[in-house]
Amino acid sequence: MTMTVVHRETALRQRVIDAAVEITVTEGWSAVTMARLADDVGVSRQTVYNEVGAKPALAEAMVMRELDGFLAVVETAFDAHEGDAVASVRAATEAVLTRAQRHPLLRAIVSATYGTDTELLPFLTTNASGLLDAAGAVLASRLAPYADHLTAREAAAAVDVIVRVVLSHLMAPSGPPRRVAEDIGDVTRRLLRL
Repeated sequence: MTMTVVHRETALRQRVIDAAVEITVTEGWSAVTMARLADDVGVSRQTVYNEVGAKPALAEAMVMRELDGFLAVVETAFDAHEGDAVASVRAATEAVLTRAQRHPLLRAIVSATYGTDTELLPFLTTNASGLLDAAGAVLASRLAPYADHLTAREAAAAVDVIVRVVLSHLMAPSGPPRRVAEDIGDVTRRLLRL
């Protein structure tokens, strides 16, 4: 039962976002300009604006596209552990945290510590509503069969806690992915009263 949120992209939009990711990873977000993207992709600056909007919209598009890859990992983990909510959450958490360790864009966002390079950080922290909503929707649908004994509010709170704890560990890991995944699995068991 795959529910990954896929953000539809035109080929040109993909190229623009790919170029923005590459520049961000190699030089930092402050090096990304619409003029540079237009040159890199071989279109006019107005065409770049038409495809992705202004720079804040581009940043959100980059983050949301990368989120699709992380959510695909979650879906795969749940498919592999069908019938076991705790094992599914553990596997999904470990896979997401492992992927995050070697994910160049995420590392570039998290490690930005000065100037305009911190402009992407809110998409993972204070302005993460799109990310939280998309991740929460996937997790809620996958945990629904295990949470039918909970009230809607309890189930929603459980999903919110799990998503936010995993996101917190993406930003500031407190240990190796496997150990963190075990801990989050234990928390899941308690939240879902399994």
